[in-house]
Amino acid sequence: METFRVHAPGPYTTVQDLGRFGYQHMGVPVSGALDPFAHATANLLVGNEPACAALEITFLGPDLEVLDTADIAVTGADMALTVNDAPASQWVSLRVHKGDRLRLGQALSGCRAYLAVAGGFDVETVMGSRSTYVSGGIGGVAGRALQSGDILARGPGRLLNNQRRMPWHPIYGTEIHLRAVPGPQDDCFTASLETFFSSFFTVTDKANRMGCRLEGPVLNRDPGAPKSIISEPSIHGNVQVPPDGQPIILMVEQTIGGYTKIATVVTADLFRIAQARPGDRVRFHPVTLEGAHALYREWRQYLACARDALQAD
Repeated sequence: METFRVHAPGPYTTVQDLGRFGYQHMGVPVSGALDPFAHATANLLVGNEPACAALEITFLGPDLEVLDTADIAVTGADMALTVNDAPASQWVSLRVHKGDRLRLGQALSGCRAYLAVAGGFDVETVMGSRSTYVSGGIGGVAGRALQSGDILARGPGRLLNNQRRMPWHPIYGTEIHLRAVPGPQDDCFTASLETFFSSFFTVTDKANRMGCRLEGPVLNRDPGAPKSIISEPSIHGNVQVPPDGQPIILMVEQTIGGYTKIATVVTADLFRIAQARPGDRVRFHPVTLEGAHALYREWRQYLACARDALQAD
């Protein structure tokens, strides 16, 4: 069902679900939403399953013409959403009608917003996912970011009986605190580990869906420690340290890495770095593996509670 015509796409707007799993050994990354919390919440607000395809919008939003009545929701970064030039709320379901004009402006806080529509965005499933992997040219709309003139369709989905609203949502500040488990190569940084966990680092403009490069105190390797290792599988949240000693947080479009990794950000905090902007400050805090598991269970419980609350209509 054709639902939107793209008049202006924004600098980097793609279709994303929660990821493409099981193909990393073939060089195909997981991809998917960088902020899975905002993505899943947008879907729940319009009555979708959390994994439905939505738009991930970076820094500046698109200009969309509505072609058919639908329920939508926008979450994540504050992008000054308007419907027919009138301000509209985020983190709440909205009913839009044929002929309406939907616009998202420049991000005022945070970096990425998510637009969900009832029924989810209906694009081809590739390797079990609708997520766009631009470097590989697969998923989403022809394997690329949106362009002017694109027509976006949605799958079958009923209109809501009542408006849904998220009672709480994150505030994206300029100081970001990330909990991380040391390793897997923390034994290469015994002299720098304290520096890593006691210093602030600055987000640079070299940040994308592959990784987020930080700048701060140089993280020196121990004498005799290798500058690189045999390439091994990487995961979202690994913090690798290249030879210049400046850390890089790996994101969702990375499959292997040959640099030593000083720590790994816990799952519950990954959404925070997804919303980081150049110039923001980042501080890491150590947790044990057992502590990370406990945080993950708490995170899953919170997501389940949010889902129960938003489905009570």
